[in-house]
Amino acid sequence: MTTPTELLDVASALAAEAGRLITEGRGDARVALTKSSSADIVTQMDIAAERLIRERLAELRPEDGVLGEEGDHVPGTSGITWVVDPIDGTVNYLYGIPHYSVCVAAVSGPPEPRRWTVEAGAVMDGSGVLWTAARGGGAWRDGAPLRRDDAPPLDRTLVATGFQYVAERRALQGQVVARLLPQVRDIRRLGSASVDLVHVAAGLVDAYYEQGLQPWDFAAGALIAAEAGVRVAGTDGGPADSDMLIAAMPEAWDALRDALVEAGARPF
Repeated sequence: MTTPTELLDVASALAAEAGRLITEGRGDARVALTKSSSADIVTQMDIAAERLIRERLAELRPEDGVLGEEGDHVPGTSGITWVVDPIDGTVNYLYGIPHYSVCVAAVSGPPEPRRWTVEAGAVMDGSGVLWTAARGGGAWRDGAPLRRDDAPPLDRTLVATGFQYVAERRALQGQVVARLLPQVRDIRRLGSASVDLVHVAAGLVDAYYEQGLQPWDFAAGALIAAEAGVRVAGTDGGPADSDMLIAAMPEAWDALRDALVEAGARPF
């Protein structure tokens, strides 16, 4: 049985290598295609980074599955699946805003957020910082341990969030933000779910929520936050999924969840 630490070694190496690739190629980044809307873009570097990660995994872990944003789900036989976002925050990446990342997570069990167990995760952000965690083994920022111990009340909570690419959903999310804003210290929208999650782990923001995320958006970042002492869950308190992800310190989580529900946050 492969241990979480062994899986983390692979995740860290792949995130770092793909991170170097996209950083070196950022000057030549261009839109290769769009997906759910004209704002939902894929650059040629998204495709290149995921291809690199898949090739490395085929060499290092040929019996594992792969679930990536820009490629087909490839089932494995080992019980481990790699959940990969080659560039989380592609719009930021295209514009040269450094809030983007490469995300690599290893999960056991079915590759579905409400059924999987995340064993290891690595996030290489656009500034070159490597954020990592192994299940039960803690979280790190460039090798330094991460541990949150503060939980401000709701009115002093700096909350990060993000928005969908489909206009109708963005409008609904904007209404929730408008109702939540008077109740919290302020809102931040950086444009990368994984960066938001590791920032919660480091205390750079107090909490984060978002609707409409995909598995690759949060698998690695959610483990890093959880291993730093943050509660990461869906509205019902169970595992987070595409309906809702709320990340806050355990003592403050219920208050944020209740405020979001009162503000009208509902599954799309």
